[in-house]
Amino acid sequence: MSNVLGLVLPFFGLIFLGFFVARITRQPVGALGWMNTFIVYVALPSLFFQLLAKTPFDKLTEWTFILGSVLSTYFIFVLMFLGSWAIERSNIAETTIKSLAAAYGNIGYMGPGLALLVFGPEAAVPVALIFCFENILHFAIVPLMMALSGSEKQPPLQLALGVMRKIALHPFIIATAVGVLAAYFRISPPLPLERLLVYLSAAAAPCALFAMGVTLALRPLKRVPREMGPIAFLKLILHPIVCYVVLSWIGGFSDVWLFSAVLLAALPTATNVFVLAQQYHVWVERASASVLLTTCFSVVTVTGLLYLIKGGMLPADLFP
Repeated sequence: MSNVLGLVLPFFGLIFLGFFVARITRQPVGALGWMNTFIVYVALPSLFFQLLAKTPFDKLTEWTFILGSVLSTYFIFVLMFLGSWAIERSNIAETTIKSLAAAYGNIGYMGPGLALLVFGPEAAVPVALIFCFENILHFAIVPLMMALSGSEKQPPLQLALGVMRKIALHPFIIATAVGVLAAYFRISPPLPLERLLVYLSAAAAPCALFAMGVTLALRPLKRVPREMGPIAFLKLILHPIVCYVVLSWIGGFSDVWLFSAVLLAALPTATNVFVLAQQYHVWVERASASVLLTTCFSVVTVTGLLYLIKGGMLPADLFP
């Protein structure tokens, strides 16, 4: 257990350090803008490129792995959507954001740093694949659902072009595509550029986690919405269980790949859910609460999951 705590406490410590510093310094929300720009446009893309470019190309085309992990996420999304629709009769826009809170984990800011820390460089490829393909679907499905709800006023063609632009120009996806091409053609950057990428990659996880803590501090929790119980259960408990069962059933993956996917499934609600809620002016305060509360609960649930993995209590294949 001490080994697991040695892994997760510094990791979550960076989040809570950012939270604490933001509370005592009282900087305006806009002060975080340039750090987020550095993380999203420079540091994390450098990390993805570095890791993918050095990976044998044949490992980058595991379509069954991609399908299994993405289907697990969307099973949770659909489960929350149908449950909310049937029980509360919420409108489509609100139900979409609520379902994202239950299914869309913090795989951008938290995923790479934690997976690489726990499983080593071999975790880079499954993390990058999950991130890219889940985000492609998220970028597509949210505008579609908002259009169905009437919240999105753009014509269909303009809406489709906007979705394609968001996918094609997202810095993480661009970096992943360039990294895959570099792996395919076996291209290595010149030494000065290689060193710069190493420096930037090393900064990615600490800056992302600190910024996440600051972001949480700048969104005070006014009340605990009643939806938080189901959302926390689906996101932190059921999602990793479903991912574990589905990928074990498909089979043929290494321990690192399978458990990296399960770990990413166990991460708390992504801060992007709050951003999307703000963008469409729906369920904003409760989206913020879901990010904050699931992040706090994940200290226990993620630590417990890693204890089971590192202690050998979870077999790498449920269906040998």
